[in-house]
Amino acid sequence: VQLQACGGGLVQAGDSLRLSCAASGLTFSSYPMAWFRQDPGKEREFVAAISRTGERTYFADSVKGRFTISRNNAKNTGFLQMNDLKPGDTAVYYCARKASRYNNDIDYARQYDYWGQGTQVTVSS
Repeated sequence: VQLQACGGGLVQAGDSLRLSCAASGLTFSSYPMAWFRQDPGKEREFVAAISRTGERTYFADSVKGRFTISRNNAKNTGFLQMNDLKPGDTAVYYCARKASRYNNDIDYARQYDYWGQGTQVTVSS
């Protein structure tokens, strides 16, 4: 049972990255999923979330207009497209599956029961 996040890397400000999150051994399509990020010494921060069908998306103010979130339920995979990256986006990015099928409190980390291992995104200025 796992979520596997990948796609991070070292880029320059203004560049783009696409993160992927592959689910195995768990039901993925029936639950919302999200991306969070964490810098050392800081709390885990909500980035974006998507409803189970993909019809609704949610974003932190800091990434609105630059990041998009999507999912392919047939392939049990979620994505985070990050454009116009800034040094402040530097963090370890985690994907997560929500514990309930509903979108309530979708930006709260404790609402999620399965987490990926994280992928490092580093943006240089």
